[in-house]
Amino acid sequence: MVAAGTLSNAGQAVPEHCLVAGRMNDRVSAVDGERYAIGFQMRLPKDWNGRFLHQGNGGTDGSVVVADGGSSLGSGGQLRNGLQLGFAVLSSNAGHSGSQNPLFGIDPQARLDYGYQAVRTLTPMAKALIRAAYGKGPDRSYFAGSSNGGRHAMVAASRMPGDYDGFLAQSPAFNLPRAAVAQLWGAQQWRKVATSTGTAPDFDLESAFTPTERRVVARVILSKCDSLDGLADGMVQDAAACRTAFDLARDVPTCSAERDGSCLSAAQKAVVVDVFAGPRNSRGEALYASWAYDPGLAAPGWADWKFRNAVRSGRDPSVVAHIFSVPPATAALGNTLEYALAFNVDTDGLKIFATDAVYVESAMSLMTPPDPMNLDAMRSRGAKMLVIHGSADGVFSVEDTTAWFEGLDQRLGGRAAEAVRLFRVPGMGHSRGGPATDQYDALSALVEWVERGVAPDRIVAAARGTGNAGGANPDLPSFWSATRTRPLCPYPLVARYTGGDSESAESFACQR
Repeated sequence: MVAAGTLSNAGQAVPEHCLVAGRMNDRVSAVDGERYAIGFQMRLPKDWNGRFLHQGNGGTDGSVVVADGGSSLGSGGQLRNGLQLGFAVLSSNAGHSGSQNPLFGIDPQARLDYGYQAVRTLTPMAKALIRAAYGKGPDRSYFAGSSNGGRHAMVAASRMPGDYDGFLAQSPAFNLPRAAVAQLWGAQQWRKVATSTGTAPDFDLESAFTPTERRVVARVILSKCDSLDGLADGMVQDAAACRTAFDLARDVPTCSAERDGSCLSAAQKAVVVDVFAGPRNSRGEALYASWAYDPGLAAPGWADWKFRNAVRSGRDPSVVAHIFSVPPATAALGNTLEYALAFNVDTDGLKIFATDAVYVESAMSLMTPPDPMNLDAMRSRGAKMLVIHGSADGVFSVEDTTAWFEGLDQRLGGRAAEAVRLFRVPGMGHSRGGPATDQYDALSALVEWVERGVAPDRIVAAARGTGNAGGANPDLPSFWSATRTRPLCPYPLVARYTGGDSESAESFACQR
């Protein structure tokens, strides 16, 4: 038993609860000789609300984080986590330990557990444990996650539609292997105009598109797109209209001489346009999605993903080489920078689709839903899904998620919103941050939809200014109110200003 107040969140005590920790499928790999197990913990509140929340964790997993339903929510500084709301919460390491990252990818079963099988193994155990603790199984079951956890939620909706009633996928790593390949391709493009071209750790891809230069581009985006929703407030709500209103090659000043921070060189412009258009192979075939032009590209978090994680050990190069490639490129562990810059999308890129006698499922098979546009089984039992994605996510493109939703909607004859709703968050980076209202309660909105049939026509989101209980967001512009609110609107609706207090969500309506 864990006493009330032992854990806290946003300055509030987490209630008394029971903690159960354990391991499943403990084994020694016949491939790499390592010991693996699906580690987990469950926290079961004394004052239970009858609900089960499976907390999908991010990154390459490997750690049994605190099962409080907080990290799974993705919203910056969430003020109430799942445990505080009365959910029984499960967290796991997805079948490997942090010390095994990224080399767990050498073991084929560890790959499968990471992709989807750990969730399949844990779910019946968790429900049985709830039954043992409370004398009955959960009334409703939910799966929530951000980033890789968002991917887990989308995969579970496809592979395990009968086990969960609601799915919350935030900043989802929907096409994670493709996105990781896109990062390596992007690093190669940035290198063309980087002014610092030393070796790791001094190699500085950000010199290709500096913070000062990104702020110039962000200001131009705002000058062209900010007021398209009826109010100039430092946010681009109408992303669709911005696609035609803003043209980087046309609208951003071109340097007539050396780069001085007030312009982009012609070579820089070519690279930025190419990167935002999305990666392609030598035949011109798209490898991943395009990216949205959003003022959030000036935030430090965007740069971390685009410039540092794309060549950093333990991030994209290691993930592609050891977890997603068949066979694994184990030599890449020695120099991830060299691996990233030498990566051949025509040949190495195909390895995410490959199989062999040892790795019988490709990375794309084990990491993505089997048929992404087919959620018929989920829909037929009345389950619901919310997908929330930041427009300035620097690693997983909001345009990729939007294309998925549009494909789903087309397949369903325009009726996708009856079971699935997508909310884009202007300015928000990967899961949080950026010049955005990134604090919201999507979990409660999902519960209302699943249990009371109240579909979310808007979700009110707040800025995390000075004094925010969940922690202040350093990326907020100085002229914003510390308590600014905006409605997040279900795609394709846009938050449009209708008059009144410009800092209040009540002054906006979700419209075409």
